[in-house]
Amino acid sequence: MKKFAVSLLVFTFIMLSIVPVSLAEENNETAYVDVAAATLWVEPDLTRDIDKTSFTNPVDLRKWTTSMTYEEKLWLVGNLETQALLGNKVTILERKGDWVKVVVHGQGTPRDERGYPGWMPANQLVYNKKFAKMDNSPFIMVTSTTTRLYENASLSKQKMEISFNTRLPYITQTPSAYLVLMPNGQKAWIKKSDAKKYNSVKDIPQPTGEDIVETAKKFLGLPYLWAGTSGFGFDCSGFTLTVFQANGINIPRDSSPQSKSGISVAKEDLQKGDLLFFAYNNGKGRVHHVGIYIGNGMMIHSPNTARTVEIIPMDTLGYVEEYAGAKRYLP
Repeated sequence: MKKFAVSLLVFTFIMLSIVPVSLAEENNETAYVDVAAATLWVEPDLTRDIDKTSFTNPVDLRKWTTSMTYEEKLWLVGNLETQALLGNKVTILERKGDWVKVVVHGQGTPRDERGYPGWMPANQLVYNKKFAKMDNSPFIMVTSTTTRLYENASLSKQKMEISFNTRLPYITQTPSAYLVLMPNGQKAWIKKSDAKKYNSVKDIPQPTGEDIVETAKKFLGLPYLWAGTSGFGFDCSGFTLTVFQANGINIPRDSSPQSKSGISVAKEDLQKGDLLFFAYNNGKGRVHHVGIYIGNGMMIHSPNTARTVEIIPMDTLGYVEEYAGAKRYLP
């Protein structure tokens, strides 16, 4: 009987040690995004056949975003919440079948102090102890709009395509590439020309307004994607969030909360890098859009499903009458 009890205890321990991430929500466990960018939904199982390449592991976001018609992309409005990049930490809150509700760390929102909420497929998450222990280690951040991971230092064997602002723990380097740790515990290489090494987030240089503008201009012509926060597509506030985050400044995820923080700036005192807000009811209602001031009365923004990241005058019809003020997040 004693041997049976010991055997049962050992068996239980082994089984608990291999419980998949999808079952971890009861203890609000943390996990890490295991795909180039995980797309979070308002509810589980809302996906259509055309969305398949966005909720598998691995994903093919380029195929997904380019295969949709305008009407199919417009349907996403209101059905998606946000995106989380490869290596992003999440906290698992709830499970329904093959889906988990999570909050994404680093995406501030008044909806949940822990992070931005949404539903995603459980198979896009992983937990690896070695990766988790490197949370505060030196990291490599992708600085190109997208880049590839490679299996070898010679960069001849491609792995997945990943997004701007993706951050992965640094291991070592060659003259032309960085070796990084992936969330699943495997290693991969990144071209040095597409990324930068930082010892910590505080090590990211304090940006100027010109730095913000130059970062934003990398994405000119990139098609809009509702809830997008990656180099595969942005919504308006996902664009500003990512541009600032890549420059070491965390701002809220959505345009309305973004408009309630920072320092208020009069229109005549605008400087490059200031955020511009637009609201319903001739600028007096709810804030629904945000752009970045680039100087000379111009702004850069990710406007709507029908368009791409663009530069336009602030006084463009449709925007000038909805102007609701500006905020400065730069020192």
